[in-house]
Amino acid sequence: MKRTLVALIFFTVWMSPHLSSADMLDDLFNTVTKSPAQSSLDDKTVVSGLKEALSTGTNAAVRLVSRENGYFGNETIKILLPEKIQTIGEVLRKAGFGKDVDAFELAMNRAAEKAAPKAKPVFLDAIKGMTFQDAKKILSGGDTAATDYFQEKTSDRLATAFKPVISQSMNDVGAARAYKAMTEKYVSLIPFGGAESLDLDHYVTGKALDGLFRMVGEEEKKIRTNPAARTTELLKKVFGK
Repeated sequence: MKRTLVALIFFTVWMSPHLSSADMLDDLFNTVTKSPAQSSLDDKTVVSGLKEALSTGTNAAVRLVSRENGYFGNETIKILLPEKIQTIGEVLRKAGFGKDVDAFELAMNRAAEKAAPKAKPVFLDAIKGMTFQDAKKILSGGDTAATDYFQEKTSDRLATAFKPVISQSMNDVGAARAYKAMTEKYVSLIPFGGAESLDLDHYVTGKALDGLFRMVGEEEKKIRTNPAARTTELLKKVFGK
């Protein structure tokens, strides 16, 4: 039981690294480490606290990727050319048209950054629907158990929410124009090369979601395994033994 409670504390802190209400976490730690006779913390209360921490954590993750260069400035999740047109990009770069390729990549990433805030209410609904069994599965799972939970519960809804925003954003930031300019230059260099038709909205939506979940997963693994990531007294208290 004690191990489970410690895990609950850990997960709460992992998902809320930017919490200003440190006193709330201290109270949670003090409460769950009391003897059963002293503590009034039941399963419902534990799950409620976990949900609040998850809400804070996912909001922070969404803010991270939705800011300017949230995708474009992060090499881990930066959206690159679709595989089908990577050859076009390589040819253009060698021919001195790298700026056109860069403009297209920037446009795709800007569209993803604009769509990212749509994840917030979807994550919130998944958190509200979490059961005690879900919480137990997360706490006893692997390094990315929480990330896996969100991916399973939210991927379809996130794709539905992201795609129209990305479609509009791709127009707003000039992605279609950048792609057209890029392929036209390629055809001028290689007249019979041609360029495949692509569903760019679908591609960027998929990559945007991959990047979002990648960031959540990296943060989860870091706090589970890296002592340097335990930056609060509570984390040191829990994992220092």
